[in-house]
Amino acid sequence: MNEFTNINDILDFAIQNEQNAVEFYNELAKTARTEDMRSTFTLFAQEEMGHKARLMKIKEEGIFSLPTAKVTDLKIADYVVRSEVKGEMTYEQTLVLAMKREKAAFKLYSKLSEKAPNEDLKKLFLGLAQEESRHKLKFELEYDEFVLREN
Repeated sequence: MNEFTNINDILDFAIQNEQNAVEFYNELAKTARTEDMRSTFTLFAQEEMGHKARLMKIKEEGIFSLPTAKVTDLKIADYVVRSEVKGEMTYEQTLVLAMKREKAAFKLYSKLSEKAPNEDLKKLFLGLAQEESRHKLKFELEYDEFVLREN
């Protein structure tokens, strides 16, 4: 369990989470079943890299005020999905794993927005939550189109 003592700890965690997402989507792109999904995974990896860059810029520029109190338990483990890409995953398994990751990221950023020490960070985290929600929807639509309709 991560213990956050200030906003920098939260930003470091979020930055690492975005880096993990970049690596996850790049790995999925390598094994994508269709060119469309390969492009989607590559695009999502780029978007996650943009999220990481945005968070790093905020941290580097210090455009937030640090809270003096310790951040309470955010229950971060509730928002983390163990997501190693296994060599022989089916397309369905890949989509389900991607949906779970995006749902967890949405929940994480939503919770971080509630705990944000100022309005700017609150808006940032809400924006990231919405982007993760759109990613999840894309995978749900893909799942509906190629998995549910095949059965």
